[in-house]
Amino acid sequence: MSFDGFPDQGLVFYEGLEADNSKTYWAANKADYDAHVRAPMTALVEAVAPEFGDAKVFRPYRDVRFSHDKTPYKTHQGAVVTKAGLGTGSWYVQLSADGLTVSGGCWRLESDQVARYRRAVADDVQGPRLEAEVARLRAAGWEIEGDRLVRVPAGFSADDARIDLLKHRSLYATRHWTPEEWLHTAAALDRVRDGWRELVQLNTWFADNVGATTKEVRRR
Repeated sequence: MSFDGFPDQGLVFYEGLEADNSKTYWAANKADYDAHVRAPMTALVEAVAPEFGDAKVFRPYRDVRFSHDKTPYKTHQGAVVTKAGLGTGSWYVQLSADGLTVSGGCWRLESDQVARYRRAVADDVQGPRLEAEVARLRAAGWEIEGDRLVRVPAGFSADDARIDLLKHRSLYATRHWTPEEWLHTAAALDRVRDGWRELVQLNTWFADNVGATTKEVRRR
């Protein structure tokens, strides 16, 4: 199946799900989800796979076991690519009623990865590399996000160079587009592909300096 855009019916489906996040709504409209959300998302990630690698298209069901919010369904469709051999650093794409989002970087790091990340940020060579890449992405319109400490991390000083980066426990860049006509065409593929290409250097920095965790990964 070729990617021809995300139909407007998919956004309408999510508008309805936001208003009525119930099994009744889901059962009555699942065909719209399959045809206008899941199918085009699958086609999109298949189109970018030769360049970026195979994606995981997330299930639409929420894990409510440890959440106060018991609504059963996600109000967005996401997919993520973590390229084999990189260890860390991923590309992400998401569709919702609000439009299209692309992201890249690290959403969650284990304690050993955080330690390696901070050593690299403090390094006189690798730290400036990340600092320059973050500045470049911000200037290009990307939002830099991630889990951050409020206080200075142990072993560092508030006077340390790149203290803002040192406070991060995860770091990723995000760009969001509200719905426009191009979203319903093959041009949406270009937005995702071009966005992910802009994030290659960020993910390369994480692969070179952080890598995979040596800890047992926590189940979620």
